[in-house]
Amino acid sequence: MRNNFRVILAEKELTITDVSKATGISRTTLNSLFYKRGKGIQFQTLEILCEFLDCEVGDLFEIKKEAI
Repeated sequence: MRNNFRVILAEKELTITDVSKATGISRTTLNSLFYKRGKGIQFQTLEILCEFLDCEVGDLFEIKKEAI
């Protein structure tokens, strides 16, 4: 699975601090997403992020098709 959180933040010229202050999502959670260390994400967190970033779940995360 490809995590595009870092790319979206760069495109929108936002920082983790900006997102944390605006959404109430902890910096720890956002850092985990940004540095691709997270093992999962709560649906509520995902919903808040998508609403704030004005994107869809598929914009944040993509399934990588592996070569068969």
